[in-house]
Amino acid sequence: MQKIILLLALLTLLSCNTSTKQTGIKYDFTTQFEKSNQTETPPYTEVIDFYKNLAEVYPSIIIKEIGETDSDHPLHIVTFNPDQIFDFASVRQTKRILLINNGIHPGESDGIDATMLLFRDIAQGKIKAPQNTVLVTIPIYNIGGALQRNTTTRANQNGPKVYGFRGNSRNYDLNRDFIKGDTKNSQTFAKIFHTVQPDVFIDNHVSNGADYQYVLTHLFTQHNKLNGELGTYLLEELQPQLEKSLESKKWDITPYVNVWGTTPDKGWSQFMDSPRYSTGYTTLWNTLGMMVETHMLKPYGSRVEGTYELMKSMIDITEKDGFKIRSLREKAFAMQKKQSTYPVRWKKDTSRVTKFNFKGFEGNFIDSKITGAKRLKYDQNKPYTKEVNYHNFFVPSKEIKIPEAYIIPAGWWNIVDLLKLNQIELFPLKKDSTITVETYHIKDYKSRKTPFEGHYLHYETSVRKSISSIRFKKGDFIVPVHQYGFRYIIETLEPEATDSFFNWNFFDTILQQKEGFSPYVWEDKASELLAKNDQLKTEFEEKKKDTAFSNNWYAQLDWLYKRSEHYEESHMRYPVYRILK
Repeated sequence: MQKIILLLALLTLLSCNTSTKQTGIKYDFTTQFEKSNQTETPPYTEVIDFYKNLAEVYPSIIIKEIGETDSDHPLHIVTFNPDQIFDFASVRQTKRILLINNGIHPGESDGIDATMLLFRDIAQGKIKAPQNTVLVTIPIYNIGGALQRNTTTRANQNGPKVYGFRGNSRNYDLNRDFIKGDTKNSQTFAKIFHTVQPDVFIDNHVSNGADYQYVLTHLFTQHNKLNGELGTYLLEELQPQLEKSLESKKWDITPYVNVWGTTPDKGWSQFMDSPRYSTGYTTLWNTLGMMVETHMLKPYGSRVEGTYELMKSMIDITEKDGFKIRSLREKAFAMQKKQSTYPVRWKKDTSRVTKFNFKGFEGNFIDSKITGAKRLKYDQNKPYTKEVNYHNFFVPSKEIKIPEAYIIPAGWWNIVDLLKLNQIELFPLKKDSTITVETYHIKDYKSRKTPFEGHYLHYETSVRKSISSIRFKKGDFIVPVHQYGFRYIIETLEPEATDSFFNWNFFDTILQQKEGFSPYVWEDKASELLAKNDQLKTEFEEKKKDTAFSNNWYAQLDWLYKRSEHYEESHMRYPVYRILK
């Protein structure tokens, strides 16, 4: 009897998910996730075939190849619009756009399965189709990682049975590549983003770091970065609405538990998503961005279902608040034109804190049977609800004065190419010109000791400023600041910004001195230099009061060399210049 009931249930499921094309071809839209009793996720080719078949049957859905990836497989976008209008410029006139990214880390496949179910269920009328919101998804962003299917690399994760790998086909973590654009994937994402121009962006992930009772956590972009009313809306309206919507469906959610190596019961700070990350990048164009972070230890079925329900709730909010969201975004763009300063680095605001009740598990540090050291052990038989401090307010730690424009010599074509890729307007000089500009020299910086995503990343960069009249050549580029990509321009071209092109090593050649001196030759020329310049001689004698300097003959010769006409101007001079207002 039980077998008959199961068979009838399966037949019912299949009949609900089977559709016939006009040609008579039948497609079964039951997903691998459903067929496997919520334990499996399909391989890349089956995901793409699923959407292609949906698009063949349902005219409200279209799938398109839109660019290359490092894997040599094309990146696709899938769009749902009941009006069957798929030109985004036309869509933006009357509707809002929600972009969903999946599989940036293909081992975190929850969003891949949840979005397949979502698009199918909306197309088949199982859930109400949004009327004012167009849905766009990247089915699997990291195709190279998705093709590296295995059962072992996600040691901390509870399912699915087989999954993809975090690194892409060149072993890049794509969620660190949005600004630097080392991969074809991120270059194509820029094309997608600027084609779609979403109002709201979701990136689906799976979290680690701590244990707690929640299946779902949210990682909204840091609201202070959004500036003004848009950031206030995210903090005071969008986030609470999402939490209440999920609560009404019996899905608890908490802010992303940004805790490592300790327990979260004392609270934590919000994750600051700089522009290397997907939501940090999309925020540069005032898009409301969030990451869904399901909890790795929860059953795979629950994680997929929770992601599905969260996306449904976000659609509902976008439907309701779409006009307000677009209006606030437009106001944010308008406000940018009035700014005189811009924050390029942030720090936690210790004067403000948000308190909420957190549902965790008791954790203790016990003796490790392997190492003998103390190890963290959570006890899932001891749940608790405690009030915690959540530091989700940040203030600028470094601000710059906004220039009128930047000048980039044409020789830095790699920078120019990235600007063009991101739809930045720039204009070549029509003739050789002498222009008064503010010039930066790199005063100090620190660098990572080990490679990070293909770079030895710089940080804590500082600059020395001066005003110079510099001869620029025909073909060098003027980059006006006040344009659609205002924030992208500053975040990449200001060397002190966290994810600037300088900090990502694009300008490291200026840090190496190309010409020098032979001490046995320079010694005589340095004597002539001191004899002709009394002020320099006085400064030199004062400098020699420093014992370390006076005991280092080479440092003395180098100090004089760098104050002579022989020292190259390009050493440590940042080759992006600022035209001041």
